[in-house]
Amino acid sequence: MTLAAFACDPAHSRGRRYAETSAPTRTEYQRDRDRIVHSSAFRRLVYKTQVFLNHEGDLFRTRLTHSLEVAQLGRSIARSLELNEDLVEAIALAHDLGHTPFGHAGQDALNECMDGAGGFEHNLQSLRVVDQLEERYPLFDGLNLTFETREGILKHCSRLNAQTLEACEPGGVGRRFLDHTQPSLEAQLCNLADEIAYNAHDIDDGVRSGLITLEQLQVVPLFDDFRRQTLLEYAHLAGPTQGRRLLYEAIRRMLSAQVYDVIDTTRQALERAAPASVDAARAAQPLLSFSEDMRKKSMMLKQFLLQNLYRHPQVMLMTGQARQVIRELFEAYLREPVQMQAGFAVRAQTAGATSESAVTLRVVADYIAGMTDRFASREHERLTGQRLLA
Repeated sequence: MTLAAFACDPAHSRGRRYAETSAPTRTEYQRDRDRIVHSSAFRRLVYKTQVFLNHEGDLFRTRLTHSLEVAQLGRSIARSLELNEDLVEAIALAHDLGHTPFGHAGQDALNECMDGAGGFEHNLQSLRVVDQLEERYPLFDGLNLTFETREGILKHCSRLNAQTLEACEPGGVGRRFLDHTQPSLEAQLCNLADEIAYNAHDIDDGVRSGLITLEQLQVVPLFDDFRRQTLLEYAHLAGPTQGRRLLYEAIRRMLSAQVYDVIDTTRQALERAAPASVDAARAAQPLLSFSEDMRKKSMMLKQFLLQNLYRHPQVMLMTGQARQVIRELFEAYLREPVQMQAGFAVRAQTAGATSESAVTLRVVADYIAGMTDRFASREHERLTGQRLLA
């Protein structure tokens, strides 16, 4: 592949935390991608909620399908901008590895459980997964990914958490949150690809579920402009049985418009900033972005989805039950760590650790965060005798 001067070159990676011999047939970022795909945490994403719980339908997005869509969009944009496609793919496939079961409801509940003990944030948890929690290699914990992939996974980080990371790894992935520099352009790209993907597929899943309608979406310019364009070109899609084709075509056009907008806007920003290296790009202001008009339209779509889908009474009922499952699982494992799988139970019962210690709390959070929706539901029923999520 042809790489621009400001793209991450695997031959000049900042390396891995534990030195390894290079692979004869793959670049460092390709190895990262492959390690992520073969990880247990990646496989579990297929049974983790995006918006709709796993048992609510076979065709709704999961964390796995979302990650694949982010990777596809990211690679397409990276190719046009001469960024490193393999690095973009690795970051995209790993960015949600730390998500809890039951989507953001699970994350919020686990964060409440961890109040006073460092809280819980899924980006930091994704880093914990690839740095510590995966157990696949004889000489180190985690996947031992390159700095650049790990940097991209850590999308957000509080100053306190960044200071903790910096103390353990001086000059590492926490540093940029302290000195206010940017991640690589590949990492910036993944952030935008994530936004583009979930806006589009949440429209699709929302309409499929019956919780929002094409008529409601007419107040959203970013979507409705392309719905109207589609009907002008394919008038027969206005028929009563053609709604699915109309929806797909409007979403396809909306996705393409956002991709082209990012490419054009970013090219202009790169021309102005003229970064001559990866480090120069990191020192600049964010260079990957929507145009101002597209950013405003995207925000309007997000607000529509928040009010009409994420806060829909049916979704709120399910997320309320999901939060209860997480809270009660946390309390049960805190009382009896032995109820967790052996490796976690042993960690929780290390010398000096009590049920109130930060060590034990974090172990319980790690265990619950790694669960799929259906495993968490079964565990909750086993431990409480209640069946909240059928």
